[in-house]
Amino acid sequence: MASKASKSADGRVTIEQTPFIIPDLTVKDCLSVIPAHCFKRSAVKSLAYVVWDFILIGVIYKTTEYLDALIDPSQLTLPHPLLYPAARIALWALYGFATGLVATGLWVCAHECGHRAFSEYKWLDDTVGWILHSALGVPYHSWRITHAKHHAATAHLTQDQVFVPKTRSERKLPEFDPTQEDLAGSSVSEKVMGELWDALGDSPIGAVFGPASYLLFGWPLYLILNASGQKRYPPNSNHFNPSAIMFNARQFMSIVVSDIGIFIWLSALATAIYYRGFAEVARLYLVPYFWVNHWLVLITFLQHTDPLLPHYRAPEFTFTRGALSTLDRHLLGDLGAIGAWIGASATHGISETHVLHHVCSKIPHYNAWEAADALRKRLGQSGIELQGRPGGWAEVYRVFQQCKFVEDEGDIVFYKDAHGFAHTRPIYNDSGASDSGVELNEKS
Repeated sequence: MASKASKSADGRVTIEQTPFIIPDLTVKDCLSVIPAHCFKRSAVKSLAYVVWDFILIGVIYKTTEYLDALIDPSQLTLPHPLLYPAARIALWALYGFATGLVATGLWVCAHECGHRAFSEYKWLDDTVGWILHSALGVPYHSWRITHAKHHAATAHLTQDQVFVPKTRSERKLPEFDPTQEDLAGSSVSEKVMGELWDALGDSPIGAVFGPASYLLFGWPLYLILNASGQKRYPPNSNHFNPSAIMFNARQFMSIVVSDIGIFIWLSALATAIYYRGFAEVARLYLVPYFWVNHWLVLITFLQHTDPLLPHYRAPEFTFTRGALSTLDRHLLGDLGAIGAWIGASATHGISETHVLHHVCSKIPHYNAWEAADALRKRLGQSGIELQGRPGGWAEVYRVFQQCKFVEDEGDIVFYKDAHGFAHTRPIYNDSGASDSGVELNEKS
């Protein structure tokens, strides 16, 4: 437990919770402070970023090939023969990492096509988005449709599409006992703490294996099996079935077009493996592809999952509250300023400007930096700060440890950890506050 805790004589442990201001802002409040030019979309500029990303990938590949040729006894003297293949493996592993990071930037460009942030032309958005996303194994229209629903209902427990918390009952945990714990998660008896830990606590191996498997396979499992998606959908709901519950009858052909893109992608992979061999295809494409999936899950998971963030049930949900139940994070910021610059530059700031992206998803990434700064200032006037810790593997591990379940009751809920504590509590701006400052009221 990271929060300050105290223990009473009867064995009840109480922690000090971090307050989170429940926003009462309107969409107009948020958008009105953003400069008008930030909303302008340029097909030329957006296409230039796509071309730039491909150029970077080409430079990474050519540089790797050049260095690979130097790892030879005639060019380089190493103290042991086995160091030559080891050096090549390390070099191509670095290629996979770097290419995957830059290709995530291409993924972001395709994602903007789905939001109509790429250009003023729907046909161009859909053409570029379909090509780029299909080439990265993503069903363009299928995901575009469910992703739009995610934006409309972010942090809504029964309407959001992904990163939906499991409740106490879904986790099959002991029923809530008001004599042993409070609903807000600030006070829990040692008895309940032990019961929950027995059910949810991770071994050291499990604590590492869970996040690692999630980063590697979470994205395809979401597309195929609705893993971590909306719990009210029936089993086997997926993004490749035109008749799936996520889609309506008018969208049938769009899903078919998306599936055609995935069929072409799989056929191209199979053909490349047949003619060039699995090892070469894995080295040049599959390793970077898995890195893209990894970064996609890491970035989006950390944007929407944290002990600080509330989730809402219908009576308390508004679009703005959902949009402001996200975090900005400096991707690779845990590696220092240079790491943060690389992470933001390669992925076009998708992690650093995500709150703004949820407030208005049609703002292109090259204008998002200025728009996000303006929005942060407006939110700061209401006492709202949505800057999370730097995004990286250590942060994924921490969040996995602290975000285990939410309660079945309550219209505003925060994640509880494996001991039953919620480290955050909701408070409200007092609309009748005096001129002396903002007054905050706790929700009873």
